[in-house]
Amino acid sequence: MNSLHDASADFANHVILPSDCAEVPSIQDALEDQFRKHHYGEREIFCIKLALEEALVNAIKHGNQMDRNKKVHISYQVLPGRFDIQITDEGDGFDPGDVPDPTAVENLERPCGRGLMLMRHYMTEVFYSPRGNSVRLSKVVSSNSV
Repeated sequence: MNSLHDASADFANHVILPSDCAEVPSIQDALEDQFRKHHYGEREIFCIKLALEEALVNAIKHGNQMDRNKKVHISYQVLPGRFDIQITDEGDGFDPGDVPDPTAVENLERPCGRGLMLMRHYMTEVFYSPRGNSVRLSKVVSSNSV
């Protein structure tokens, strides 16, 4: 599936970040504290933080084109067995199907598409809005790590 509805109302936690990559570690650190409170394992924390970094940097760089007048809207929830986050930029959006496969031989030297691949690999679910300016990432945490 490559679509989602506006799920921001589904989540109690909302953060708005400026389009500045220096802001990314602050949200990662705040979420890591919550993951630890819910006893997420080190592997899950690593996976989520990596996917989160890719999604946020994509929103800032590609979505908002580093325009400091544009914001990145984040809605999330951290539960004992599940993490959900929706990241929405103020850009024009994109079609994830148009991004080249980074594992194809002709693309091995190109950087594009690697972040999307990492998000799909490390998260349980990845859904994009029809416009392509919002992504919802979900991670179901295995019962032996909680």
